[in-house]
Amino acid sequence: MPLSPALAAVLADIVLTLHVGIAVFVIGMTLIVPVGGFRGWRWVRASRLRWLHVGLVVVIAVQAWLGRLCPLTIWEQWLRMRAGQPAYEGSFVSYWLSKVLFFEAPWWSFVAAYSLLVLVVAAAWFRWPPERRRAQAG
Repeated sequence: MPLSPALAAVLADIVLTLHVGIAVFVIGMTLIVPVGGFRGWRWVRASRLRWLHVGLVVVIAVQAWLGRLCPLTIWEQWLRMRAGQPAYEGSFVSYWLSKVLFFEAPWWSFVAAYSLLVLVVAAAWFRWPPERRRAQAG
């Protein structure tokens, strides 16, 4: 079944929204873990949450180091092409979400920023390591 332009546009907006959500999660956790660590917030040391965060950070950095685009970017661009839309032009919301997520800069600056992100996340990992889940009594 071929993908209609209208459905492709909606799917592109969904992929972009997911992409922005992941970026907000990665940046938010990078900022919240040190704050929560200093303040003694136990939830910032949740093992699953931290593994998800560090996994995403590593994938993002490796993509930059290899000079690859994020698969979500590629998928969104493919859907926009199927929708007959130029890249990063969709609905009002997708227009502004893409402005937040994508910006022009030399590739080396992304590599440097993601490398710094890895160092910050690694430092937080060792300073406030994830806690193992405790077995429930009973």
